[in-house]
Amino acid sequence: MCGRYASARKRIELLEEFGVQRDQVAEPLKPDYNVAPTKPVYTVVARAARPSDRGDGGADRPADTGAAERELRVMRWGLVPFWAKDVKIGSRMINARAETVAEKPAFRRAFAKRRCLVPADGYYEWQQLPGAAKQPMYISRADGRSLAFAGLYELWRDPAVVADDDEARLWTTTIITTSAPDELGMIHDRMPMIIDPGGWADWLDPANDDVADLKALLTPAMVGDLTAWPVSAAVNSVRNNGPELIKPVSVDKAGTLAAAAAGARRPAAAARAARAFAEDGTGALF
Repeated sequence: MCGRYASARKRIELLEEFGVQRDQVAEPLKPDYNVAPTKPVYTVVARAARPSDRGDGGADRPADTGAAERELRVMRWGLVPFWAKDVKIGSRMINARAETVAEKPAFRRAFAKRRCLVPADGYYEWQQLPGAAKQPMYISRADGRSLAFAGLYELWRDPAVVADDDEARLWTTTIITTSAPDELGMIHDRMPMIIDPGGWADWLDPANDDVADLKALLTPAMVGDLTAWPVSAAVNSVRNNGPELIKPVSVDKAGTLAAAAAGARRPAAAARAARAFAEDGTGALF
């Protein structure tokens, strides 16, 4: 699953990196090194300009006024389907499994028409080691660029608020997850689905409703593009925040984590990683 990640890039950086044409962010978000469910998060969508948007499943929606363009928006993490009675369901819908996202009633409508990218600097997973507490790990791109999680979004209309009020519409999102390849699977068996830049346009295109084509975009990331290291257990609490959460930390029994992530069938790689931990207490696992 993906239940915690870091998002510290400035709005202007995301506008440039993701080729955004319309900035729909009224108030930029502060750097967040411990993004948790129900928090506001940045998303990238492709939409045609409209006078307004309504979360009523499409009724009374004005016609599109042009070609779809990329927008940067702030949404609440935790999908609230348009048919939901209240927003509470969102806290249970932070992830959608790639294997079933096209069929599940809560996600299939959004999968067909409302796909997005969720930018992240990196994400956290907790690795269970024998006889030890779970160790938080931070996973990011080796080249320092943003990760683009595959996401879905919905608009939910609050029936208790006047329809013309901006507060009546809530934008929410979920992150799609997939099975983790062997190297990442040593840390956790699931991971967020990462869309490579070459697939951004096809994934975001609201006119692309071919399920087979869309599923073809949902392939696990190449682990060679990712790096990981152990971080402080301070990330366990959502009350903690700051860049210190993603800094590498030393681990007792140097090399144990490295060896586990490298795998028993790769003794040379495990040995190299173990030496890295032994020398300075840090190191990338793959």
